[in-house]
Amino acid sequence: MEYISAPWRGPYVRQVCRMRGCVLCRALKVRDDRRAYILYRGKYNFVLLNKFPYTPGHLMIAPFRHTASFDRVGREASAEMASLLQLSLKILKKSVRPHGFNAGMNLGQSAGAGVVHHFHLHVIPRWHGDSNFMPLVSQTRVLIEDLDSTYDRLLPFFRKESRRPGRKQ
Repeated sequence: MEYISAPWRGPYVRQVCRMRGCVLCRALKVRDDRRAYILYRGKYNFVLLNKFPYTPGHLMIAPFRHTASFDRVGREASAEMASLLQLSLKILKKSVRPHGFNAGMNLGQSAGAGVVHHFHLHVIPRWHGDSNFMPLVSQTRVLIEDLDSTYDRLLPFFRKESRRPGRKQ
């Protein structure tokens, strides 16, 4: 069994729990997709970079509607989220060439959700040997690329997809 250990995220998760408002809703209100790291806007959901990634290219797909209940969103919203997961996997395979992926949701605080009241789907590219001792012994995370570089790398792929017939941005 493999584990993704991320002790550096502890302070962030504790900070988010104390923050007023929702970080995902706050990203939508920025009105500057680059500053908010929003890569794609669909009809019901949007795709953005995780500001505290496990690996480069760590994406989140979230509904525009602020809700904690995945089981209460309409079929259109959940179908679009599945479609955006497929699109994200396709783009990440082309752009960052991972060996595999983790994809999933943490629904509720007891399930590990850092953002409890606005569900979202994590898409995490993985490579053989991408976990190491640095976070455990020195509370230091080594990422090979900063968020701006990752955004610049992925944005052209998402823009290309948004111009395809049937896609809304």
